Amino acid sequence: MRSHNRILLSMGTRPEIIKMAPVYFELKKRGMNPILLHTGQHTDMASSLYKLFGMTPDYTINIERATANATQPPICELSQLSALLIQYISTVMMTIKPSKVLVHGDTSSALMASMAAFYQQIPIAHIEAGLRSGDINMPEEVNRLVTDRLSDLLLTPDTISIENLLKEGTSEDKIVFVGNIMIDTLETHRKKANNLNIKDILQRNQIDISRLLTCVPTDENFALITLHRPSNVDNIDVITALLRFILDVISEELTIIWPIHPRTKKQLELFHLYSELANHKNVFLLEPLSYLDMLRLNMGAKLMLTDSGGLQEECTILGTPCITLRWNTERPITLKEHGGASVLVGNNINRIMEEFTIAKSKKREPNRPPLWDGHTATRCLDAILKASFR
Repeated sequence: MRSHNRILLSMGTRPEIIKMAPVYFELKKRGMNPILLHTGQHTDMASSLYKLFGMTPDYTINIERATANATQPPICELSQLSALLIQYISTVMMTIKPSKVLVHGDTSSALMASMAAFYQQIPIAHIEAGLRSGDINMPEEVNRLVTDRLSDLLLTPDTISIENLLKEGTSEDKIVFVGNIMIDTLETHRKKANNLNIKDILQRNQIDISRLLTCVPTDENFALITLHRPSNVDNIDVITALLRFILDVISEELTIIWPIHPRTKKQLELFHLYSELANHKNVFLLEPLSYLDMLRLNMGAKLMLTDSGGLQEECTILGTPCITLRWNTERPITLKEHGGASVLVGNNINRIMEEFTIAKSKKREPNRPPLWDGHTATRCLDAILKASFR
């Protein structure tokens, strides 16, 4: 028998934890009984976030241990990850018999939790529903499409997402416009992040611990870079061209702060490019950063170069000019033509140069799309409790 108060939240990646934390605490505030399932895609980064937010998973799926105990080789592709996730998520759902399942975004954990809930006829609410990049070759796009199709309640971050769902034939009574849940987390932690010192962030996160911090950049005097997508880092010609632009052009005008993704570091080493980057006098290479450290640097950066989705949203709220190294985005509300801070350039060096020239002389212009106000979790729970589920 399912208890009305037993609501399961499924999350396993860093962005999911950041964005689901406000919902978790809104549930507790209302006297509900949220059950937190950590699906295990991110481990070290996840544990630090749970500690920061003061959350403890009720159930944890250890993907590495599950693979080690399996008869198959270690996970090397999404099909293997997905098979393990739905198996273990289904077992948890059968054990706790939740009344509802809440998922977020476009991850494998969101899709597999949705499928497991659908098979067990448990109502599903999808937070951040309706995002579309139009690129069906991206696994994330497939995850979004299928999760939205399976979900009973679609909680959207912006009006463009609503239009996407309606165009696909989604019933209007399943859609509720709630705003962007990530802004709840940002607003909750903005003051704490603002009090952090840039030198301290560099000191505790720099990869080369022997490097003396003799010339620490001040706010508005550094460029912040994140890269991790295969389209940017897996091809030697592409990553070489990007690196040359970063070192030969950007670093001549701004200090570079680059929290480097493990995949990117591995590829740079493979292509024999890492040493030049690591030894450059105007580049600070950092380990992957905590949420607060990254937020503080975004608050002070002159500009952002990224292929991340979530950082486009942060830049919009903070007003950081954002050069997005992608050909498409599932978050068009963050683009300059919609009032945001981001511009798409792919990995075309000429386009990057054009936008860098504009961004380096551009003043910070914060923008707040409708309902990006820090109260999305409240609206999510209002909609969930009001909805007539199957």
